[in-house]
Amino acid sequence: MSEALSPIEHLNEHLHKTALGHDAERLLHGRGGLLAGCEQITVDWYPPVLLFTAFKEIDLSFQEQVVALLGELWRGLWNQSGEMNLVFQQRGQGISKVELISGNVPAHHVVTEDGRKTVVHLMRGQNHGLFLDMRNGRRWTQEHASGRKVLNLFSYTCAFSVAAMKGGASEVVNIDMSKGALAIGRENHRLNDVHSGVRLLGHDIFKSWGKLRKLGPYDLIIADPPSNQKGSFVATKDYARLLRKIPELVSEDGDVLLCLNAPQLPRKFLMDQVEEECPGLVYVKQIANPDVFKDVDADSALKVLHYRKA
Repeated sequence: MSEALSPIEHLNEHLHKTALGHDAERLLHGRGGLLAGCEQITVDWYPPVLLFTAFKEIDLSFQEQVVALLGELWRGLWNQSGEMNLVFQQRGQGISKVELISGNVPAHHVVTEDGRKTVVHLMRGQNHGLFLDMRNGRRWTQEHASGRKVLNLFSYTCAFSVAAMKGGASEVVNIDMSKGALAIGRENHRLNDVHSGVRLLGHDIFKSWGKLRKLGPYDLIIADPPSNQKGSFVATKDYARLLRKIPELVSEDGDVLLCLNAPQLPRKFLMDQVEEECPGLVYVKQIANPDVFKDVDADSALKVLHYRKA
């Protein structure tokens, strides 16, 4: 990284090493802190749409420079025909807005990842239906689900469930408070020709342990909770509550995938919680994040930890 380069020059240099593939993916992860002056922006590719996100208010002239650069790449390096499809999202500091800068967004926007199809909604709020940093976690799940009964906690739009079923899972139980997210999850299963073996429970997890116990035990449990969502889950106080229930839900030699996406909480926080609340789980490894999500501080990035019941 050359400190002599301006932020837009850093962007130009980085994006010239990218290509637009068939799958949804992150193209630029400024939040990783490895591009000076770009720490508050990301660029994602949800074919056929680019998503440019600012996590703090940015200077208008810089925003316009980024849009102009993306336009040049669209017509040049990326060799895309027609008008650039570009959405700009402003987040953080009490600001939340989404704007279509140019082109169009499909009314029914379906993207792919490793052959799986997912509905996304770029013009609705800050969560679009598919978290791109979790790609390797879903890939691991598909590779380890064959013949297994899976519990998908905080299932959101069921991307983990689709991955498990495509990997040959015998059954997946999905639970999430948001019935809207589960409705999209139902559509995601249909898009991937998954028509049986899936349960969708629109309940508060912390009020549903009895039901989950009756449907178990599970050979694989996935817990990918929000880090700080009022009324749903706050990692600093609720992860311990969650972990206390794992032993009665997971089968002998079962696997548990624990996820934590909270920059302020290091991996040690989660590992200490497991040791204290769930000592019967044995740490196996951390699932690496996709390369584009490299972070100057690994503890600030997404943590996906694989445990096994001894």
